[in-house]
Amino acid sequence: MILAEKTIVLRQHTFVLTNQRALFWKEAKSLVLSDLHLGKTAHFRKNGIALPSEIIEKDLQRLSDLTLHFQPQKLIIVGDFIHAGKNSEFNLFSEWKSQFPDLKIILVKGNHDRISKDKLYEIGVTEICEFHAEAHFIFSHEEVESKEKFTISGHIHPGIQMKTPVGRYVKFPSFVVTNSQLILPAFSSFTGLDTRNHPEKSSFYFFTEEGIYEL
Repeated sequence: MILAEKTIVLRQHTFVLTNQRALFWKEAKSLVLSDLHLGKTAHFRKNGIALPSEIIEKDLQRLSDLTLHFQPQKLIIVGDFIHAGKNSEFNLFSEWKSQFPDLKIILVKGNHDRISKDKLYEIGVTEICEFHAEAHFIFSHEEVESKEKFTISGHIHPGIQMKTPVGRYVKFPSFVVTNSQLILPAFSSFTGLDTRNHPEKSSFYFFTEEGIYEL
């Protein structure tokens, strides 16, 4: 894994954005991500669409690499941890969690997280909530209005579109930051990108395999 980092300060707290689709919150010793969509490729295969199982395996390997690098005490998943019902990818995540027995996993429920809490606890989730409030921040799958706290959310799989010198357009996943909100990119590498539905007056931190860049 080639890890590139970009440090930003929000409400006097330090967040390290990475080109691996997650961020690290230093003061809380927390790794934060959104939209893992566990089970998505298995769901497609079950419905006759041939997709390699290596997609989720590579995503979990990135998560292992990030966990080993940052040594977080908590993993905060900001929604859409699950894509569909229980399937073979649940076992993969359970095996992944066994490598980090002391890691607390807080799941903020997203629109895809419809599976029972018991099944989530079985594979290593520690806490399940609709919103998670901590320090100056509120973690929610979708944007919420809060006069006091800064929102960290996911859901829209944000990206940007750029025109190349030869006239072609390419898309890059990105973090989106405003005065009151940070929108996380989808952690799953098997997702589309929304390049239009961004808040006004946004800053973008887009990334490639080699680096992370501010726009």
